[in-house]
Amino acid sequence: RLNDLVFAFPALLSAIMITAIFGPGAVNAIIAIGIFNIPVFARVARAGALAIWPREFILAARAAGKSSTQITIEHVLPNIATLLLVQGTIQFALGILAEAGLSYLGLGAQPPMPSWGRMLFDAQTRMVVAPWMAIFPGMAIVVAVLGLNLLGDGIADVLDPKSRRQR
Repeated sequence: RLNDLVFAFPALLSAIMITAIFGPGAVNAIIAIGIFNIPVFARVARAGALAIWPREFILAARAAGKSSTQITIEHVLPNIATLLLVQGTIQFALGILAEAGLSYLGLGAQPPMPSWGRMLFDAQTRMVVAPWMAIFPGMAIVVAVLGLNLLGDGIADVLDPKSRRQR
């Protein structure tokens, strides 16, 4: 039920609240973003485990006398690793967007530490004179997020043949 409580609040607004309380900075932003990504992984892992648990090889392992912990480590985790890896790439991309948003608002990385969000904020006043100051950090964010999403799709295609057939 703790997951449902965390999901009830928008992650970025909660991250803004945490960084506003504990102060701006890269470490606080990373902690705030990380805290609100944990329930996503828990939900994906639980859904994957619930789908695998009634399968025959789990029943065979249980009949062989293996404990639930052994079954989870030896059979369930390897079967949900692909799901977690793909979800990890997606969450990493969302983390980049969240960090850029927090830095844009002044709650993320502080100067002199570089941040794409802070670069966009600094470029805001110079858009007419030097538009490239906003274009390049914006393009870097887009390329990084798109690249991570494509990486996640590629990993899913390589490691899970069923996902290839569904497209």
